Amino acid sequence: MKTIAAVVAGLTSALLSTSALAADVHWPKTGADQHFSRYSPANDINRANVGGLKILWTRPAIDPALAAEFPALKNALRGRGGDYFRSTPIEVDGVVYASNGVGLVEAFEATTGRTIWAQKPFSTAAADIGGASQRGVALWRAGSQARIITARGSFLYSLDAATGKPDESFGDKGRVNLVEEGRRGNAAGSPLVIGDVIVLGAAGMGAGIAGRGDDGGDQQAAYPRVSRAYDVRTGKKLWEFSPMPTEDDPARASWGPSAGISGAMQSYGLISADEELGYVYIPYSAPNPGGFGGYRPGDNLYGDAVVALDAKTGKKIWHYQTIHHDLWDLDLASPPVLGDVKVGAKTVKALMIVGKVPLLYALDRVTGKPIWPIPERPVPQNAVAGERASPTQPFPSRPEPLGRLNFTEKDLIDFTPELRKQALEITSKYTIGKLYMPPPLCKNPSGPEGTLQLPGSDGGGMWSSGSYDPDTNTYYTVVADIVSAHCMEKPPAADATLPYQKRPGRFQLAPQGPQGMPFLKPPYSHFVAIDMTNGKTRWRVPNGEGPRTSPLLKGLNLPMLGNPGKPAVAVTKELIFVGEGSSGMLMAGPHNAYGDKFRAYDKRNGKILAEVQLPAGTAGAPITYSVGGKQLVLVAVSGAPGQPDWSDKDCTGNDYSCVKEPSIEPVWVALGL
Repeated sequence: MKTIAAVVAGLTSALLSTSALAADVHWPKTGADQHFSRYSPANDINRANVGGLKILWTRPAIDPALAAEFPALKNALRGRGGDYFRSTPIEVDGVVYASNGVGLVEAFEATTGRTIWAQKPFSTAAADIGGASQRGVALWRAGSQARIITARGSFLYSLDAATGKPDESFGDKGRVNLVEEGRRGNAAGSPLVIGDVIVLGAAGMGAGIAGRGDDGGDQQAAYPRVSRAYDVRTGKKLWEFSPMPTEDDPARASWGPSAGISGAMQSYGLISADEELGYVYIPYSAPNPGGFGGYRPGDNLYGDAVVALDAKTGKKIWHYQTIHHDLWDLDLASPPVLGDVKVGAKTVKALMIVGKVPLLYALDRVTGKPIWPIPERPVPQNAVAGERASPTQPFPSRPEPLGRLNFTEKDLIDFTPELRKQALEITSKYTIGKLYMPPPLCKNPSGPEGTLQLPGSDGGGMWSSGSYDPDTNTYYTVVADIVSAHCMEKPPAADATLPYQKRPGRFQLAPQGPQGMPFLKPPYSHFVAIDMTNGKTRWRVPNGEGPRTSPLLKGLNLPMLGNPGKPAVAVTKELIFVGEGSSGMLMAGPHNAYGDKFRAYDKRNGKILAEVQLPAGTAGAPITYSVGGKQLVLVAVSGAPGQPDWSDKDCTGNDYSCVKEPSIEPVWVALGL
């Protein structure tokens, strides 16, 4: 393996021999920058030549030499984590740093994919061998020092960026144990470094009571998942912030008697920062379990809220809650995208965020105040006995919804009379519910099996959502239209502390449509461009083929219908690169939410300019960079190959893969001209 110094020297020599030097363009943060814009000014690949886009090289998810030295790593890769290679790399000075298929960091040449170094497991113990890819890594530099910060399992690591060896001055031999007072510590998302502070949006469990209070659980109790900050040089813990408010925080009253008992609200997505203000912005997910929340009366802050914290102290600056008293697992999981947005004649330091409900909340990131009015509107209240659903929810006046918020019988599939008839028969067993309708009791076989709701608990946006283009003052994202089925029943366990829980084994899955087809009309995904000057939609197109090639639709000559995956975008001066999502993402299989196509769109109008077939779907977010006048697009790929077959699937129980094709070995794919 080469050293970083040797690679940089080689690159410099090659560049100096080039008659016309092009300025390199890098991707030094998981989201391109601290603002999580996912924007690059790179333009070597542009409208005029992108038609020649092709795969240049691939690279295994684990360096072969590392896998040969530690054969057990390949076994770890074969688990579900290998199906979901969710890594997004960074690129600095011609070197890519990335979480590999089992969560160890690898450094490789940006233009060739050749290995420079690979992080070795801390030990050969099972806990240090096993692992899954992480969503990103971070780089810290000060003078001649450079460190790669990464989290894997229950530990936070600092590695020498030149060699990959642990920084012995950081924590205990280069790592910090996230387990505190016996509570499980585990990081999600990607570390963020602001100044000399490492911030983890999700670092483990905070103070509370243990329970089975995760998705679909039967216990009131659940540890809250806390955010933490550490000194980048020493690993010393600096602060901790819990989404369960402390006793001196007025927001604690929003939980009633369940304060200190309820929990979850993990920030499992990605976070952003404003270095000038010194703020970090963290989105928190829903309280768990969903379904019944009568024991936690109130809005339940800081669930489904974006919170601005002082990066040095952890002090809360402001918060904004997008859903009160969440009963549906409608997490706020996408990164808060920041931009200096032109709104009318003013420039606003803005924050833009979307959750599983496809509504874009545009806020002033200094104050947390809405840029455009976000009125509270009445929502359905027909809850089960003992529930105390919120009477209102916030609905942005601008922009218009990014995806659909409800559906009726008129929206059922009508490609053929027979398909529509079957869709009516399937949905007749349910009540078609409106957004924020509280889950009912399961009445099967004497009545409806529950409510069908759009957006569902797996629909809308996800950690992959969002980007901001400063050139055109435009927010771009892909959201999916996915329906969920909700109902509750009495828990069977004798020690249950909830009167109702979501029906075990169903876990919010909507019924399959006729013969495996969707039961709704298309589109099944929305690729949307929002003009942030006025909140209006510039353009909207489906992303993906959808079921238009199904034999059931033969002869209809349908346009693109959209695959309901949740891929991330990379925006450049003229283009937007985006895939279709991976079958490895939880629930992607039953929803046909994946596909192997990778496309370049004209960012002016949403027109497709290039399409490339990948070995499987995109699992991480694409990045793009230009080194020596050569621009590449790099993305992690995993899961089932090809396109969904949109046929009947056996997605019963808690196995949500139900994909007929076996998964590929996960790989990095580099595209260029």
